[in-house]
Amino acid sequence: MSLFHEAAIRDTVLFVNGVRAQTFAALDTYATRYEKKLRMVVFVDAKKNKLITSLNRQKTTKKLLVEVVDFDSPISIRKAIEKYRERLLAVTCQYENSIPFYEKIVPHVPYLDTPTQSSLDWSTDKIAMRQLLKTLDKSLIPKYTVVKDTTEASIVKIEKLVGYPVVVKPAGLAASLLVSVCYHREELEKTLQKTFKTIEKVYKKKLGRGTPKILVEQLMDGEMYSIDVYVNGRGNTYATPIVHVKTGRAIGFDDFFGYQRLTPTRLLPSHIDDANHAAFKAVKALGLRSTTAHVELMRTEKEWKIIELAPRMGGFRHEMYMLSYGINHILNDILIRVPQKPVIPKKVRGFTAVFNMYAKTEGKLKAITGIKKVKALASFHEINLLKSVGDELKFAKNGGGVVAEIMLFNKSRADLLADIRRMEKAFDIEVLSSRSKKPA
Repeated sequence: MSLFHEAAIRDTVLFVNGVRAQTFAALDTYATRYEKKLRMVVFVDAKKNKLITSLNRQKTTKKLLVEVVDFDSPISIRKAIEKYRERLLAVTCQYENSIPFYEKIVPHVPYLDTPTQSSLDWSTDKIAMRQLLKTLDKSLIPKYTVVKDTTEASIVKIEKLVGYPVVVKPAGLAASLLVSVCYHREELEKTLQKTFKTIEKVYKKKLGRGTPKILVEQLMDGEMYSIDVYVNGRGNTYATPIVHVKTGRAIGFDDFFGYQRLTPTRLLPSHIDDANHAAFKAVKALGLRSTTAHVELMRTEKEWKIIELAPRMGGFRHEMYMLSYGINHILNDILIRVPQKPVIPKKVRGFTAVFNMYAKTEGKLKAITGIKKVKALASFHEINLLKSVGDELKFAKNGGGVVAEIMLFNKSRADLLADIRRMEKAFDIEVLSSRSKKPA
């Protein structure tokens, strides 16, 4: 592992297929804090024309270098790397669907601190992930099995090894895509048939990981939480504050999308310590190093269980941690790769909640109402509209995406909860549909 003082002339951070908007400010903070300016270079897959266009627009106003690379060609990657080799300080990937591209860069930067290709592969494959977690500590995960078809033998296998109720999920997709719950055989048969029918299309559209496979595991009862963990090249781990996650199922949807994320939580310190311990074990079971890992957990009556983890920052974590604690998550993601120790302030500044809004029925988007009322809330921080009138809306379990993202912040937990209630009453997504699919 290289030492930071040996990299005095290195001033370039390499990103894969894109950068989050807050990254520019994070690098400005680095320059102020460490008296060293860093520049950014982005390697973009040659087939991502829209992304390249977007980055080039950003390049005109920001200090951003964009290199178009054929990630299927080691020669193309090597040629691009050579331009920056002596000045590369760190390489990172901020988006999960670009991890396979990140893997292809790793062999070409052997003297930088990076995760191994194998660990990246294991931690983005839900099946390999569970196999390794089970090897370390089988109590970390629920019962599961893998199926490749909808035959009677596969159904019997699931009933014998897992039992009802079960969660059906693709092994290589994120964001709760195509995830469903089945309570009996009839539901399981219909769900498997539907999933196998659509999985190839969704994998292609959402850049699914590996060969499409179906994971079927025991449905766990409990509360969902997540933790982002920084792990350096020596395996030293640093936990960020725990976040409570409320899924769509908690508000009446027959869907597992992450509806609400809230921090700080009201968990006892001892419970948080136990959650951190489980997250650290999961990170090390997959051999992750020199990265940030996003770990999702379930708090059951008896213990913490690992739902899954990924070698990247959790969604909205930078904004949430900055608002509630003053933690610069994007900067820490770079520091852990330099390597430098991440800075994790403990003092609570306030309470942050983020919402992924889906329509209550599927169909074409007619209108979004209540935006002005949401913006008028004392806790309002940000809203992003991701769909336009006329767009086709689907539930996450059917391969659909978020309609809007809403972020609220307040120094008072009680005031935040009151504004959450007001937001949920005011904000509405109107859908045109002759065949409405209502939540269960």
